[in-house]
Amino acid sequence: MTDSNSERKTVLQASEISIVFGGLTAVSNFSCELKEGELIGLIGPNGAGKTTIFNMLSGVYTPTSGEITFWDRNNKVRVINKKNPAQLNKLGIARTFQNIRLFGNLTVADNVR
Repeated sequence: MTDSNSERKTVLQASEISIVFGGLTAVSNFSCELKEGELIGLIGPNGAGKTTIFNMLSGVYTPTSGEITFWDRNNKVRVINKKNPAQLNKLGIARTFQNIRLFGNLTVADNVR
């Protein structure tokens, strides 16, 4: 999918994804679109569902409803809702975790690894 305004290719799209844990809706009908070369932020108060959204996008959680679509390097469109983190990593999708406890005796690169 190409946006006519910016001519940048969509690489990731979440369409009305929701997740329910034991009858409690944690995220309801979240949608977003990430274009090639674009950086976006997700802000909100504690408990708003930000981490849950990242967990769905990265395969840690499977959405209860909705669809997550990824356009790979060959422009092949893939529905990735039910893929686990290892499968997504092979497609080029990975996440990192915030870690404020760095190792002072290691280089920046070694801390990232």
